This record gives sequence, C-alpha cells and structure tokens, in this order.
Amino acid sequence: MTTLLDGYREHIVAAHKQPLFLLLVGFITSFVCIRFSVRMIRAEVRWWFRNVTPGGLHIHHMVFGLGFLLVGGVGVFATYGGHPWIDWFGLVFGIGCGLVLDEFALILHLDDVYWSEQGRKSVDAVIFGILFTALLLVGYVPLGVVPSQETRWGLITVISVNALASVITLIKGKMWTGLLGIMVPGLSWIGAIRLARPSSPWARWRYATRPRRRARALRRERLLHRRADRARTWLFDLIAGAPDKVPANHPAAHRVAERMSARATAHLDAHAARALARRQARLADRRSAAAAGAGAANPPAAGGPYGAGGPGGGPALGAQQRRRAIRAGRNRTYAVRPTGVEHCSGRHPRLRPHTRRIHR
Repeated sequence: MTTLLDGYREHIVAAHKQPLFLLLVGFITSFVCIRFSVRMIRAEVRWWFRNVTPGGLHIHHMVFGLGFLLVGGVGVFATYGGHPWIDWFGLVFGIGCGLVLDEFALILHLDDVYWSEQGRKSVDAVIFGILFTALLLVGYVPLGVVPSQETRWGLITVISVNALASVITLIKGKMWTGLLGIMVPGLSWIGAIRLARPSSPWARWRYATRPRRRARALRRERLLHRRADRARTWLFDLIAGAPDKVPANHPAAHRVAERMSARATAHLDAHAARALARRQARLADRRSAAAAGAGAANPPAAGGPYGAGGPGGGPALGAQQRRRAIRAGRNRTYAVRPTGVEHCSGRHPRLRPHTRRIHR
C-alpha cells in the first residue's frame, strides 16, 4: 500500500495529473454503476430501483449526465482552475461523461435503441473514451507531439505521415486501429498497409476493378474479422448485457430494414441510371417517329379509333407519355384501348390484326 501511495504521489500528483485521474475514475465508476442499474431494472428485480418516470415521462440518465457535464465544465471556469476545485470538478465531469456516452446510440439514432443491436455503439463510445483518457494519463499525446520539444522537420514529417496513415486506416473501415493510431504513432501504419474491409469506402473505390484483391478481403473478413466480431460480441454481452431479440414482424425490425434498404439504394450509380433513362427515351422517340412516318404513308380511315381524333391522340402524345414515365422512374407504359370501344371493322386493308393463331 505504501508503494502504491508513493507511486501515486510521484506519477499523478507531482505530474499535475490528478484532475485527469479523477475524471477517469468518475468516468469508469459512473458507467459501471449505471450499467448495473439498468440491468437490474431490465431483470425486474424487486429490491432495486425503477426507471424515473414522473407523470409517465421516461427520463433517460443522459439528462442527468448533461447536468453533471455542465456543473463540471462551468465550475472549472468559475474557479479559474484552482485547487482543490479542479479536482472535484474533474470527478463530476467524468461522471457526466459516463452517463452521456452510455446512451450515445440514442443520441446518434434519435431513437430508443438502448437494448438493440444499434445500442452497441454506446459501448464502443465508452470504451474509446476510457482508452483515450487512459492514454493521456499515461503520457501519450496526439500524433506524438511533445510541446516542450523544439520544432524539427523530422518530427513534422513523422506527424504528417502518421496523420495520413490514420485517415487511410479510417477510410479502410478499421475504426479502432485508426483512432488509436492517432495517439500511438506507428499503429495506424499497419492498418494503412493491410487490406481494407469489404464494406469500407476504400473497398468500394479501389476494389471494384480488382476482383482478386476483393476476394482476398472477403476471405479475410470471413476468417479473421468474424472471429474478432464474435469475441467482441461476447465481451459486450458480458459488459452491457445481450440485446433484445426482435422478431421479424416487429415494427422496429421493419424500420431498421427500411433504413438499410435506403442506404443500399443510395449507393447506386445515379449517373448510369440517368444514362439508361435517356437511352430508353431516345429509342421511344425513334419508334414514335417511325410510326408517324408509316401513318403518313398509309393514313387510317377517318373517324377510326387510331385517327387524328381517336382516343390514342396520335404518336406524338404516346411519345410524350413514355418520356414522362421514364422521367418519373417508372417502366415504359403502352397505350391501352379504353373500355367500351368496340373493335373497328373498318381497319385499313394493309394493317393486319394481331390475332394469335391456334395450331391444331
């Protein structure tokens, strides 16, 4: 115990890191306590508390977290960061961070997804916040910058290369490696060199014309990342509890499916779709022009259903309808004879009726 106290005084108090240490303690303590509380409420334990619902309104604990954040942040500025106030306000601020980030998924989705698969983003945010604060407490600084050192071109080059590698790693879909690579120089370089995940923007941009590399990325995703995802799921279930199994016909499942389909549709190539619509419109115009030329060479009987005053309205009207249908994103429609109009027997002799023969 004496050794721990001496190490605390030497590495925390003497290094002026006690406010940051108390912030980390409040962060971890509030997260553990609130997760234990909500799991007890979920299990409907009789001797535990219930949700705060005054007047039937469910108040989430991130509301109390925002209050702690305001008190801690404003208190530091109000006391000019003096001791011992900065230590206590650092603890209060850490408690607020744990309460707010525990419901990060609710803020992100603007929906109560606490016990769903989308709620796992809250655990990601909390773990990253704890790791980031712990690295700052240990002594790591972003991109390896040390304020007391003199500015050197070698250091600037390393910082620039590390920042570029971190951005490439994030684009490749490796969030943890990229974010931690900002704090630990060299970690993001490994992620920037290795293959990207198949669902990442890098894979969509670079692997579309490289089937072998895409196949390697898919193989690695099946073998390596799925095992890592299973381990991550087991760890998150242990920390935060397993999510609810939503049935397929549940309204929440329909909402998630609609969001996923909308995101997938947004990735379609709009330029190719517009080119296809223009090509179909040009073909329709050529057909209508050919039909108009044939009609001018062989005019139909006056007053017939396909004459100038017929219900079809001529080939020009049909071409306009097809163009409107293509612009609206629908399939090309064909003119249908209105009901109640009898078949005209006075058809031009050169126009053969389209009657299907029955071969016996």
